[in-house]
Amino acid sequence: MSRFAVALFAALLAVAPTMAPAADTAREPYGVNLEGFPYPYPVSLLPLVNDGEQLRMAYMDVAPAQPNGRTVLLLHGRNFPSSYWAPVIKTLTGAGFRVVVPDQVGFGKSSKPTGELHFDTLARNTIALLDHLGIGKAEVVAHSMGGMLAVRIARAYPDRVTHLVLTAPIGLEDYRMYVPPIASETIMANEDRLTAEGYRKQLETNYALKLPTDQVTPFIDARFNLKDSADYSRWLKSFVSSYQMIYREPVVHEIPLLTQPTLFIMGADDHNAPGRPNAPEALRAKMGQNAELAKTLASQMRDARAEVIANAGHLVFLDAPAKYDALLLEFLGK
Repeated sequence: MSRFAVALFAALLAVAPTMAPAADTAREPYGVNLEGFPYPYPVSLLPLVNDGEQLRMAYMDVAPAQPNGRTVLLLHGRNFPSSYWAPVIKTLTGAGFRVVVPDQVGFGKSSKPTGELHFDTLARNTIALLDHLGIGKAEVVAHSMGGMLAVRIARAYPDRVTHLVLTAPIGLEDYRMYVPPIASETIMANEDRLTAEGYRKQLETNYALKLPTDQVTPFIDARFNLKDSADYSRWLKSFVSSYQMIYREPVVHEIPLLTQPTLFIMGADDHNAPGRPNAPEALRAKMGQNAELAKTLASQMRDARAEVIANAGHLVFLDAPAKYDALLLEFLGK
């Protein structure tokens, strides 16, 4: 096995328990808030109220052995629990950063609200978490959907964000220009019919995964071992709401207005575009040119650049950890 493959294998061992294949139904299912799915560091819960509903926001707060006085806020994507940041947490704490890693409300170990999700609400929740922890300013490192949230936070609370690293972000185009609106009930029915193997193929196709098939299994498991949970329907409704949030609340028009130093780190093979299967066939090929979109947007910004890593897909920080870490630390060191 190559050193690259060994590194990826070690990284995924850090974020997931030893587990049977996703198709194994003999185990007790995870809870709707991923009860039973271990995270790499202790998880705390922050009480919140969103639209009159009492909720709790899960987060990890990881201290470095030798603090440099700075904090990094890691923002996760839509299809992954925040535990997948484990190798990046290790890199950052090793460089002296305190690292705060929330699960946004609606995801991971956080509450699944009954109402709709909105980026503005998630942004307020995240600032409330920083306030709770006594953190005035943070470096924000975000992946995928987390990149869209990071843009909202940086625009709404510019004095709280010092640097912005957008890791294979989605939202670099306005998906409404390609995809017609889809009823939540239709999406919910499609998601409910999806099998573990179908989801595996979906991830491999949409995210250009470079990970060996058996190492994708923890991501499959985190989703499908909660399907027999008593509250699965609540999780499903929240998951579908997150798609509608991405579709209805574009941020691409705000990206050129960012004032913080910004680094895009893109996988050259990442062509992820939420909603592409619902677009007219003639438009699908135009969607998801993410590396080129990042370069174009960076050229329009006050202080930004885009770095593209070859032979990497949507999970660029797991596909090319050494190159990713080097770019990340060099940028934050400025």
